Amino acid sequence: MSSEEIKQSLKLFIVLSRAYRSLNENVNKLIQTYGLNPTEFAVLELLYHKGDQPLQQIGGKILLASGSITYVVDKLEQKGYLRRVACPKDRRVTYGQITEQGKSFIEEIFPEHEKHIHSLMTELSPEEKDTAISLLKRLGLSIGKY
Repeated sequence: MSSEEIKQSLKLFIVLSRAYRSLNENVNKLIQTYGLNPTEFAVLELLYHKGDQPLQQIGGKILLASGSITYVVDKLEQKGYLRRVACPKDRRVTYGQITEQGKSFIEEIFPEHEKHIHSLMTELSPEEKDTAISLLKRLGLSIGKY
């Protein structure tokens, strides 16, 4: 490998990181207008789209340290968006379950959220988005090999 190839790889890393940070900061500002922090939104969105989840597994699904989940679940419970439900088969397991109020709330805000993300992506054509998805997936999956 040449030093030019190494520089190119570093440049790609920096460009990807900056693009992700820009997108994330922009989307997080919108999420805050809903009265949620990004983690609360991620948990609520997960429960809405995937159904009840064991609290112990939520952190891994939204890339959050497990110690923080209790705090986030407490906040969502205080807001009336989530409830804890004991597993009838295993008392050591507690599920997070979205409430009717939580469902109504996410159904109200999610269409705006989707449209906002779409508007951020309009710089790329549908074909370019497909190419980016394919390349980034391939890159992400390959990293497990190292």
